[in-house]
Amino acid sequence: MAAAWRQLILLSLAELLALSLWFSASAVLPALQREWGLGDGGRAGLTIAVQAGFIVGTLASALTNLPDVMSARALMVIGATLGALANSALALWVGSLTPALALRFATGVCLAGAYPPAMKIMATWFREGRGLAIGVLIGALTVGSATPHLIPAVTTLNWRGTLLVASALALAGAGVVLFFVGDGPHRFPSARFDVRMAAAVFRERGPRLACFGYLGHMWELYAMWTWIAAFLAASLEVHGGGSYLGLGPSGATFLVVALGALGCWAGGVASDRWGRTALTMVAMALSGACAAVIGLTFGGPPSLTLLVAVLWGITVIADSAQFSTAITELSPPAYVGTALTAQTCIGFALTMASIWLVPPLVTRVGWRWAFAVLAMGPVLGVVAMGRLRGSAEAAKLAGGRR
Repeated sequence: MAAAWRQLILLSLAELLALSLWFSASAVLPALQREWGLGDGGRAGLTIAVQAGFIVGTLASALTNLPDVMSARALMVIGATLGALANSALALWVGSLTPALALRFATGVCLAGAYPPAMKIMATWFREGRGLAIGVLIGALTVGSATPHLIPAVTTLNWRGTLLVASALALAGAGVVLFFVGDGPHRFPSARFDVRMAAAVFRERGPRLACFGYLGHMWELYAMWTWIAAFLAASLEVHGGGSYLGLGPSGATFLVVALGALGCWAGGVASDRWGRTALTMVAMALSGACAAVIGLTFGGPPSLTLLVAVLWGITVIADSAQFSTAITELSPPAYVGTALTAQTCIGFALTMASIWLVPPLVTRVGWRWAFAVLAMGPVLGVVAMGRLRGSAEAAKLAGGRR
């Protein structure tokens, strides 16, 4: 067990470092907006391009069963390395939106090799406590996603320097996987290429309902992560200045997103103890409530806005790992990697719509109501997981704890 926890720490560190690429451009949007004259479409496009690339990468991986016919470790190393190179190219040579979108798309394609395979590797080390282990891994992903917001908050680097630091972190993550991470004793059976397995996540009722729950979760998550920085900055401006308990908007955004790691840890513990469906339903109910009410704090006391944002940041990600854990427990063992990748692909495809939707809603109804539309996802997710809880397949979850 000591070896398993050592691998959990190392793999989580690698994931944290590699995923710093994801929001590196979003973290420097104010500078890019000034320098390139970006409108709402351009600002949203820089994040959506990553999502689109990730979708293409995960779709190709799922259709070719790549996570199951190729070493997951090798896939992670290649993905993180190539992603770092694409992000560095943006920092060093790009001065306009169009090539930036192309390189952000390429970064997303590469990240398809850095994220889903990590969950498969972790599952080979844990049977008991798998929910907690993958929860810790997703917690590391959460901190990694927040890291680009920390760089401008604690340094005086320009946007190019910020992107280069994120790229260096991703390369370090690839090195951790290459030299220190290995497969565990609970390896999944080897698989043969079978294009039909990419759709297996929808073939059986159990995985299908878990995937629907995941879609509700994803409708909310990445739109929140993408736009919470803009919301916090605008709220402070309307308030007339000040700070979030001494933090500027970038520092507050890092705090809000990074504290989601606590939610991942708590969600993993609760899921293993009380059940996957129980935890996901509670987490989505809480995060959906935050999405519905945070706009009411807009322009108000910064401490109140930060409190609701922190609660949202913790609950919006607390259930994320448990959808993936459920897929590892409900899917055919030889194609767990393919099922995880297919689930992830579909979920990230949905995020493109919710990310794109927020700016026009801000224009029409203002920040006070724009985030409320994200609450629809958790509502539908709770319904899906409630149906899974009542099904016979739920007995496979968490050793019978539904």
